[in-house]
Amino acid sequence: MKLITSKDGTAIACWQSGSGDPLLLIHGTTGDHTTWTPPLSQLQRHFTVFTMDRRGRGHSGDNHSYALARECEDIAAVVDAIGDRVDVLGHSFGGLCALEAALLTPNIGKLILYEPSITLAGSNWSAALENRLQALWHQSAWEDSLLLFFRDLLKTPQHEMTALQAGSGWTSRVAAAHTILRELQSIDRYVFTPQRFQGLSHPILLMIGGDSHERRFQTAGLLQQCLSHSQRVILPGQQHSAMRSAPALFAQTLIELLNQS
Repeated sequence: MKLITSKDGTAIACWQSGSGDPLLLIHGTTGDHTTWTPPLSQLQRHFTVFTMDRRGRGHSGDNHSYALARECEDIAAVVDAIGDRVDVLGHSFGGLCALEAALLTPNIGKLILYEPSITLAGSNWSAALENRLQALWHQSAWEDSLLLFFRDLLKTPQHEMTALQAGSGWTSRVAAAHTILRELQSIDRYVFTPQRFQGLSHPILLMIGGDSHERRFQTAGLLQQCLSHSQRVILPGQQHSAMRSAPALFAQTLIELLNQS
């Protein structure tokens, strides 16, 4: 593990494994670097893989003054510290952060956005849901917050919920549950402005689960129209977390995409 200092002085924990061209993986809400454990062994045979704990969880620090911009600066700091041109994959909220980070550093190569949390086509977030989550936050009811996030917002199928709760990563997700509210509020307030990204020359790959909600397809379609050099890639039979539900498929698809000229 290595600690990388972000722009505001927060220490961001990062891990490195494998060999080959550098690939940085950015997890989503409630996750940490262990999100990528299922496909990691396959990926590290092809790439030097870097994983990180986003601020507020795991081995990374935090700051009382939270903002989406700080998350993006964290990613840019890690990319620049790697010291080479880095391909970056961001999942969910990590995808939103990765897209914004591409405006902060010239050292990103290919950018892969797996169902980024951009509400171009609307979202399931509502005032009632926010109030429920806010009440749980004040009670420090972190596991209940986590269950609300997965069941009521993400509509996670029951068989996936059962696997999540039985998995070794559930405890760390509970420990990171205090970050859910601030990240959902950041998504709700975020306004995607296509003009800001017109100068991006990165190849951009928009990854989406074939069985995901229609709104994710709508968002991917709009992003594809707005982002130059972008293409859409569908993971058949998957939804929002193929790295967990189909790690071999996820890894092989990613390997093929990154090996394209």
